Amino acid sequence: MMNADERRFAVLQAIVADYVETKEPVGSKTIVDRHNLGVSSATVRNDMAVLEDDGLIAQPHTSAGRIPTDKGYRLFVDRLAQVKPLSAAERRAVQTFLAGAVDLDDVLRRSVRLLAQLTRQVAVIQYPTLTRSTVCHLEVVVLTPARLMLVLITDSGRVDQRVVDLGDVLSDDDVATLRTRINAALVGRPLAAASAEVAELPDTVPPELRDVATTLSTVLIETLVEHPEERLVLGGTANLTRNVADFPGTLRQVLEALEEQVVVLKLLAAAQDRNLVTVRIGEENEIEDLRATSVISIGYGLGTVLGGMGVVGPTRMDYPGTIGAVHAVARYVGEILAGR
Repeated sequence: MMNADERRFAVLQAIVADYVETKEPVGSKTIVDRHNLGVSSATVRNDMAVLEDDGLIAQPHTSAGRIPTDKGYRLFVDRLAQVKPLSAAERRAVQTFLAGAVDLDDVLRRSVRLLAQLTRQVAVIQYPTLTRSTVCHLEVVVLTPARLMLVLITDSGRVDQRVVDLGDVLSDDDVATLRTRINAALVGRPLAAASAEVAELPDTVPPELRDVATTLSTVLIETLVEHPEERLVLGGTANLTRNVADFPGTLRQVLEALEEQVVVLKLLAAAQDRNLVTVRIGEENEIEDLRATSVISIGYGLGTVLGGMGVVGPTRMDYPGTIGAVHAVARYVGEILAGR
């Protein structure tokens, strides 16, 4: 036999489950009919009255039905015994789809598409932040004898390139010397540590190459190290429009907020742990225009967290399934990038 607190939480679970599924306020008779709680409608009504007094459920209009509040969803999420795992078929499909990606851009685009399809919410993923990455290689490409292109490749698969006009004409031997010295300074180092090495680059080259090395090191430090570009991939925005009733008068603000890159990056700021899913529900969101939404996010990457990813949707969402999908896709993305 459940005690009163356990039974009331079971009633809350039933209300959350039914409201997420039907979009309709849930009454005591429905709970008794659909959920095997072993008590009468009168007992459930009493429990619903207590839950309402505690601010966990609310009555949207004069019907007998109740819906969960943000506080009710929070208690439901905090006491989740387990999330809903992907099925074996879904896991195989995710692995196959991501493994077919040709480069980092493709991995991230595919990840967002997958997450949006699995959760039926808006999916977002942050490009690997350069400052968290380690340099794998820097290629120096000769465009003309006085013009080079620097191509920086990190362990996350990110590629950044810059064209540099030198003012001096370089021989093939000069380019080879610069390529060797720059890679010796950069390869295997995190970007933050590499910047110090690059700053000393002009002192390591022959005197006749010092001016060119100074130009190259300045470009690397200013453009690639100090100001890493934050980029995002967003997908599934149309999913929000299928649930207009969940955003009474606020859908436009939600869509406009999601168009602001800085706003979305703030959503992912808490996603610093690849083992921990963060759930922000309704009023818990710092961004006012997103207080009709829930944001579920996590960090991705093996070993080092490369960036954040997650979903944005109405507070009326399948939390066990969505949390499970976000966690699974993040793990697969980390594995795919680690294997490249």
